[in-house]
Amino acid sequence: MMGRNGNNNHSKNNNNKKKKNKRGGTKKRMTVEQSLAYRSVSEWVYLDNISSSGNSAIAIDDDFKVKLVHTKVSAEKLVFELHSHSICSDGFLSPSKLVERAHQHGLMLTESAPAAVEQVKVLSLTDHDTMAGIPQALEAARRVGIKIIPGVEISTIFTPRTESGSEEPVHVLAYYSSCGPANFEKLDQFLANIREGRYLRAKNMISKLNKLKLPLRWENVEKIAGDGVAPGRLHVARAMVEAGHVENLKQAFSRYLYDGGPAYSTQPDAEEAVRLICETGGVVVLAHPWALKNPVAVIRRLKEAGLHGLEVYRSDGKLAAFSDLADSYDLLKLGGSDYHARGGNSESALGSVSLPVVAVHEFLKVARPIWCGAIKSTVDRYLSDPTDSNLEHILRYGRTKLAKSGISVPFPTIAQSHSIDLIGQCLSQWLTNEEQKNTDFEAIRLKLPYKEGNLEALKNST
Repeated sequence: MMGRNGNNNHSKNNNNKKKKNKRGGTKKRMTVEQSLAYRSVSEWVYLDNISSSGNSAIAIDDDFKVKLVHTKVSAEKLVFELHSHSICSDGFLSPSKLVERAHQHGLMLTESAPAAVEQVKVLSLTDHDTMAGIPQALEAARRVGIKIIPGVEISTIFTPRTESGSEEPVHVLAYYSSCGPANFEKLDQFLANIREGRYLRAKNMISKLNKLKLPLRWENVEKIAGDGVAPGRLHVARAMVEAGHVENLKQAFSRYLYDGGPAYSTQPDAEEAVRLICETGGVVVLAHPWALKNPVAVIRRLKEAGLHGLEVYRSDGKLAAFSDLADSYDLLKLGGSDYHARGGNSESALGSVSLPVVAVHEFLKVARPIWCGAIKSTVDRYLSDPTDSNLEHILRYGRTKLAKSGISVPFPTIAQSHSIDLIGQCLSQWLTNEEQKNTDFEAIRLKLPYKEGNLEALKNST
């Protein structure tokens, strides 16, 4: 038996363990699988810059977020945030402010707990039905050292094949390479059609609300949405609050704007969206499947269309039922905070979802070959038809990255020799060393001879 002092010591030890858990968990030794996954993920995030050093070590804490211990980025966790929104759709922050918040979140934690820095290092901006915010996010990310995965959340409708089922809205997330979508015009037109439909649906919502004796003016909804932003349900809800028809946003949705509600209006086909994302070099993930009425039917049909994964992880942990569904259909397990910066206790914080390093590794194992194929397709298109518009497709998101080298990229007057160097620079900043050694990209580099003189001339001319 343990004496009184032993009990006290035991109690103190338990208290110490609780304190450690509150500070971010106790360190654990990585398994071999986790170690290999971590190294592969870090090579992609840092483009081989960190893995080349012999002074790095790895550790992992209780929630299985990756932690890097290195002389240059001491005790820095590698946090992926794969679901966020800006004012380009229904978020409340500009893309640049969203990136700054992801960065500042880590700085605030650093001041209070310098031994447990938690900072978003990879952020995907996934605005509804638009990628307009990506360039601004990239520019802000370059300043603070965050990697951006260009993304979009596409609003669709799922139609059952049986008469007994009912339609329901489905959101799918698309994740693209640093080069963006291949065949960008096709995706852009698809998203433009959805946004145009959003205008029509928003007007239809207002018409339905007016018939319900809840008058709203279209001009007020447009003003709330902002210039160039297609109005959606959130903007209509905010107009309802301003007009005094409801007390808050939650009431607007629960009474009138919920899926299938008296003022709701329909959207495009889910399977068509999944096929288009695959066709344009994206990875497709079903967003918040727990909100679906019939998730099994939706997952089964979208898997047939090309679905790659499900959101399984939330800030409150992994949802076992959807993890099992992902296993059953051989789908990736991902997740994100779905951050809008609305404020209040009901919203998950940016970067609050703990994705296991192995899950991130599995995601990149699927995504990287797809993204490499999209990059190759976009570059090949320019090589076969070297027009300014085809060069613009390559440099749409690459221009910001090239600013690291002191190069600005004016359009449409880029000399052919300069464009060769620019494309070479983009490839070196988009691909790991291993990916650049791939035979497809070796062949491309033979067509893009690197000339130091041309690059220096471009720097001096801008």
